Amino acid sequence: MKRLLITLSLLASVLPCPAIEPGSIDHSRLLVYRDSSGTKQPVKTPVDWAERRRQIIDGMQKAMGPLPDRANLPTLDMRVHSQADGDGFTRLSIDFAAEKKDRLPALLYRPKTARLAKRPAILALHPTSPLGKHRVTKKGGVPNRAYAYELARRGYVVIAPDYPPFGDYAYDFESDDYVSGTMKGIFNHMRCVDLLQSLPEVDPGRIGAIGHSLGGHNAMFVGVFDPRIKVIVSSCGWTPFHDYYGGNIKGWTSDRYMPLLKTRYKLDPNRVPFDFYEVVAALAPRSFFSSSPLRDSNFDVRGVKKAIPKAREIYKLLGQVDALQLRTPDCEHDFPVEVRNEAYHFIDQALGQTEN
Repeated sequence: MKRLLITLSLLASVLPCPAIEPGSIDHSRLLVYRDSSGTKQPVKTPVDWAERRRQIIDGMQKAMGPLPDRANLPTLDMRVHSQADGDGFTRLSIDFAAEKKDRLPALLYRPKTARLAKRPAILALHPTSPLGKHRVTKKGGVPNRAYAYELARRGYVVIAPDYPPFGDYAYDFESDDYVSGTMKGIFNHMRCVDLLQSLPEVDPGRIGAIGHSLGGHNAMFVGVFDPRIKVIVSSCGWTPFHDYYGGNIKGWTSDRYMPLLKTRYKLDPNRVPFDFYEVVAALAPRSFFSSSPLRDSNFDVRGVKKAIPKAREIYKLLGQVDALQLRTPDCEHDFPVEVRNEAYHFIDQALGQTEN
């Protein structure tokens, strides 16, 4: 990958924040921020939290690279390649312009019948699979992954994009200008929200995101950067870095994730400039539902159980304590039907969806 060789000084100019030595931040301490002199200050008000959240965004971009400027984006230029009738919807196979020289393949579920009121919409992100977006369809081949199809049946407009380089997305990390595949994913997923908002049947103020595993943390990541997403559901998508395989974070360092965790931060969770305590908290006060199974060997539930109470402090500060929900089903790396149905009801409530 032709990664941008960003020095610490360049990062400081792109991402202004107090100079802090690696390992000097306890990312679980959400109710503490640093002022312009680098002095620790307590988070007592929503204004204080806004500064702490800004520092979280800075930390994420240090590991992921900067979010590209979204000014002067190309027109979406959506192209339909095929369509199929479904249970109350039409499923379109499309691509559209994510960037000037990059078209993003996706599936788009659109309702057959028009309503007077506009509909809510969902960004459905797939887990790791060569099938990409097709994994979350009715015929995706794995039980408990058909959430794009199931949410379309509930009356949502749904877009399910490919994540690079899965499905039909022939993406070359070697020739791009992104520091990480994670940030490319965030940018692409924000473009999916752009497309949803462009559709005449979509209420632009009622958009959610859902995903399992790879899609689970990608739903969280785009949720942090895109406030247009009002509800986020993550299944088997996260645990703090110290709890990920006992702190062995090598699995986060491939081209499609965050190579800097290896090359700059030396696979040391203490040096990584953000953690999932902060990612969850940065979603507040918006609705977040985590399904974190008791026997998930990828994302240890013990870490999740440590992080949720910390993040709940921020939800409480912002007056939305019930908007943060955790379920811990007794299963392995899966998204069982009972919890999935709870998640759908959670989305319905958050987005005011009544057509099921």
